[in-house]
Amino acid sequence: MSVTVGDLLKEQKEDLELELITGEKSLGRKIPGADLNRPGLALSGSLDHFRPERIQIIGNGEQSFCMKAPRAALQKALDAMLSFTTLPCLILTHNLPAPPALAQACRKKGVPLLRSRLDTAALVGDLSAFLEDRLSPRTVVHGVLVEVYGLGVLIQGEAGIGKSECALELLKRGHILVADDAIEAQHRRGGGLSGICPEPLRHYIEVRGLGIIDVKLLFGVGAILDRVPIELAIHLEPWSSQAKMDRSGLETRSTVIVGVRIPQIKIAVSPGRNLAILIEVAALNQRLRSQGYFAAETFNRRLIERMRSSPWGKKSAP
Repeated sequence: MSVTVGDLLKEQKEDLELELITGEKSLGRKIPGADLNRPGLALSGSLDHFRPERIQIIGNGEQSFCMKAPRAALQKALDAMLSFTTLPCLILTHNLPAPPALAQACRKKGVPLLRSRLDTAALVGDLSAFLEDRLSPRTVVHGVLVEVYGLGVLIQGEAGIGKSECALELLKRGHILVADDAIEAQHRRGGGLSGICPEPLRHYIEVRGLGIIDVKLLFGVGAILDRVPIELAIHLEPWSSQAKMDRSGLETRSTVIVGVRIPQIKIAVSPGRNLAILIEVAALNQRLRSQGYFAAETFNRRLIERMRSSPWGKKSAP
């Protein structure tokens, strides 16, 4: 994913109250990351720790410095700072007037100079959120994403195994649908994984034999969400007497999506098994595990301790 200054101006002009002062021919400059920079030291001539690859935010302090600094020294510092071709743009906050030396240097170096009516804190927060959302690694995965007891559960399996039918049963039991068939998985800052429903598929689900169903109209607006953190993956598999299934729960599986590892559980599908109830219990159990309680390990430890303390578990003395 990549974002240019032109994309930023086009998509966030109203939300961030942006206007372009100069640099219309350089709007193709790329913004590589969501981090922003306050160039106070760079304006004074020190580039030792300057981060030119970041958007430069000019607030009250920087604008005041530019208005009061000796013009020759400021011009030299600006020429050095704006010589980096990786510098995306500068943004003035508080609807501040552009210092003449700054506007002249931006025109000379071909660097876009923008202005926002927002104060610095509001602009930094909203702009960082927009860039993080646009620049985070993402991919599309096949399956159904539901929120079960507040936990984002990704249900996967081969075509026709019953993923959508399982989601319908969960909806009837009061849980929430996020996406059916295609889920946009996004790697969030801090290592989290978000599941997002692509706009064309939003609040629709497809069930073999019934066709396309509008979940919002059938179950109400409270039955749908646009996104949710993905915290558990459940893989539905056809039942086979030869398949080796975990009976104790001691095995731990995981799957990696966009570089994020999440727990995975495999559930065999066979006549008579209520998959919705199994997924509900799996979600509740995963919540306990995330809080540090692992039922299978606790049971196994207590069983071993009991065996050791029993007469049959002790070795006879020689």
